[in-house]
Amino acid sequence: MKRILISGGAGFIGSHLCEKLLAEGDDIICLDNYFTGHKSNIRHLLSHPNFEVIRHDIVYPYMAEVEEIYNLACPASPIYYQHDPIKTTQTSVIGAINMLGMAKYNRAKILQASTSEVYGDPLIHPQREDYWGHVNPLGIRSCYDEGKRCAESLFMSYYREHGIPVKIIRIFNTYGPKMDINDGRVVSNFIVQALRGDKITIYGDGEQTRSFQYIDDMIEGMTRMMNITPDDFTGPVNIGNPHEFTIAELAREVIDLTGSNSKIVHLPLPADDPQQRQPDISLARNMLDGWEPKIQLRDGLLKTIAYFEEVLSRGGVRR
Repeated sequence: MKRILISGGAGFIGSHLCEKLLAEGDDIICLDNYFTGHKSNIRHLLSHPNFEVIRHDIVYPYMAEVEEIYNLACPASPIYYQHDPIKTTQTSVIGAINMLGMAKYNRAKILQASTSEVYGDPLIHPQREDYWGHVNPLGIRSCYDEGKRCAESLFMSYYREHGIPVKIIRIFNTYGPKMDINDGRVVSNFIVQALRGDKITIYGDGEQTRSFQYIDDMIEGMTRMMNITPDDFTGPVNIGNPHEFTIAELAREVIDLTGSNSKIVHLPLPADDPQQRQPDISLARNMLDGWEPKIQLRDGLLKTIAYFEEVLSRGGVRR
């Protein structure tokens, strides 16, 4: 049994990680301020003897005796991280400093959940980890993009200066059950609009591309990065699905799988929205024991549609 802290543990990704690590017999501290996380995501875990929840914002210092830390705390959808951009940057930067401080105190291994957004609107395709990115540092998305880039820098500084074993992963578009119905991400938007019979909104011409990975594949890659790579391997490592789809293709697939009569409408493209996003996962395959996504988009969408059908049947309220 390992004692593990997960910041952002009540969020979409964090709650799935809590479930996996508890199933493996670990002792989990879930830290969350519920800005984008939900108690409903972890309510079924509250009776587990190895699970405890603490309401806390990592912008403020916190200390516990742990062996590993997964730093997932930060709003990840544009609607949420642009709602309070200063808070987003604080969470990414000051929060990282506080989590790294706890790792230093405990000599604990710590993983940073970074993002494909560090590549910005990339000029190379697909994106490799040695690409420095093409990011607008002044744009409306910069609070998240630059916050995550700074967090990566902090993690590497703690590794070099203090010898803290750090791991950095860059997460590409991830979807699945427990997504927030109102988070504004493309998969949840399309599914909810289709199930409600609303117009499906595509921003721009729909020819921009994304690579979608199901949550189970992402969690597997994340835990392999923490558990099987040597301490002197920091990453960053891309964790994503290399199969690329246009946004228009995704919309048509969702309409087909839901049997919806929804029509597609086009709206202006938001500022700094990337035109292409596809990971090169060669490094992940090499370092994570052959890891690569197993769940195809159609199968993952069916599971996600079933989840949102249940949520909508309760009027959009989670249990």
